[in-house]
Amino acid sequence: GPLSERRLMDVRLGELPTWLATCNISPQGLLGGVRKAWNSYYDKYINVKRGGPAGISMLLAGYCLLSYGWNYQHISKISLLVSY
Repeated sequence: GPLSERRLMDVRLGELPTWLATCNISPQGLLGGVRKAWNSYYDKYINVKRGGPAGISMLLAGYCLLSYGWNYQHISKISLLVSY
């Protein structure tokens, strides 16, 4: 696409001065850029899609590991009694 519509990470180093010249540096333009950056950050790190089978599987696996850790001494004593 046109250079003015590209994101900063998509601009090559040689195109950087031209890209900066096309940016809107007015207070309203800067506020729009900050808002766009915040929305991008929020969608990536805060407003993460929740749920699904992977999340439930991780929750159950974590519960199993914690439960085993909490009961390890009890389980190891029983296994010693059963092996004799």
